[in-house]
Amino acid sequence: MNELNYTTDEMMTVTASRTLRNGAVCFVGIGLPSTAANLARLTHAPEVVLIYESGPIGSKPHVLPLSIGDGDLAETADTVVSTPEIFRYWLQGGRVDVGFLGAAQLDRYANINTTVIGDYWKPKVRLPGAGGAPEISSSAKEVLIIVKQSARTFVEKLDFLTSVGHLRGGDSRQQAGLPGRGPVAVITDLCVMEPDAQTKELHVTRLHPGVTQDDVRKATGWEIKFSAECGTTEVPTASELTTLRDLQHRTSVAHGRTSAGK
Repeated sequence: MNELNYTTDEMMTVTASRTLRNGAVCFVGIGLPSTAANLARLTHAPEVVLIYESGPIGSKPHVLPLSIGDGDLAETADTVVSTPEIFRYWLQGGRVDVGFLGAAQLDRYANINTTVIGDYWKPKVRLPGAGGAPEISSSAKEVLIIVKQSARTFVEKLDFLTSVGHLRGGDSRQQAGLPGRGPVAVITDLCVMEPDAQTKELHVTRLHPGVTQDDVRKATGWEIKFSAECGTTEVPTASELTTLRDLQHRTSVAHGRTSAGK
């Protein structure tokens, strides 16, 4: 905490939003990715083009969508096309700059599991599933991942590989014939990770204020490495926090979770 009194979730969301550059074409996942992407649109990246897999292109939702079928996405979009066109023409056609994804499990090479926890046939938890994430992770020019960090989420071995990151590391992604750079950053509530240029293994490049290396080690299921130049993330600004909180408040009111006056 600092004098602005931000939370760890706000730190994560603001940091993730800052990674999205103005003017980028961004394929957005629901949940944390959508929150960060829309915060970017409302702050430093007003010309970002947000695409959701249901077909809206250039969405400017007034509140955060509950799902890809939220009507606000289509009503505020520059245009709406069919789902096959979104994937075949835009994504697989190389017209998406950034894929913004979440994860239930993540390994050291930024491969993602959103399918099951435990054995596939007798899972402990059945997760929401793949959706468009496998196509996004394999075809977008680059991928950003936002996820809360814990040893249950950052695991040595995925229970199921839903969406590829850097596969087995090194040049294995290129050997598989996948376009794009793959995941270029993982933003958590503790730190920012990036893949090593050669091995593609994730390493910590920035710690959030007040977070120690031991905090990150305890929340990671493998022996995490730290950059020799590991820095500290800039704290959220008052403007970023106000914009994020206003967006979340409008969303809560719109979805009936709180009254307009609170």
